[in-house]
Amino acid sequence: MDATDKRVSSRGLLGSVISDAQRLVALEIALAKQEVKELATGNAIAVGLMALGAVLAVLAILVAIPVLVVMLVPWKWEAAAIWVAAYLIVALVLIWIGKARLQVKLPPRTMESLKENKEWALRRVKSNGR
Repeated sequence: MDATDKRVSSRGLLGSVISDAQRLVALEIALAKQEVKELATGNAIAVGLMALGAVLAVLAILVAIPVLVVMLVPWKWEAAAIWVAAYLIVALVLIWIGKARLQVKLPPRTMESLKENKEWALRRVKSNGR
């Protein structure tokens, strides 16, 4: 093999590496889209739970205050107070569950795959230099 043949095979290998890298980038983008979609779905459920909890808290206040005012005669107001407390407990539990489910982070599988692809590309480039 003379120097011209080595340059041609090096160019072919470099072209192959570039083609493989482009394919990997396309696959990484597809993986990232899928992970973002999964994360968005989970976060939508979490936000929905928190919103429901907030609605129940507002409902407890808007309904309970008039009931408490009307019922503020001996022995009747305790029933309204218990009703308010029950709604507030349900609201706080829903908000807590929603907050626990809420995730704001980078897509982990994509990040791990990007690291592996970087290492792979570096190994290919280094092995080409030998």
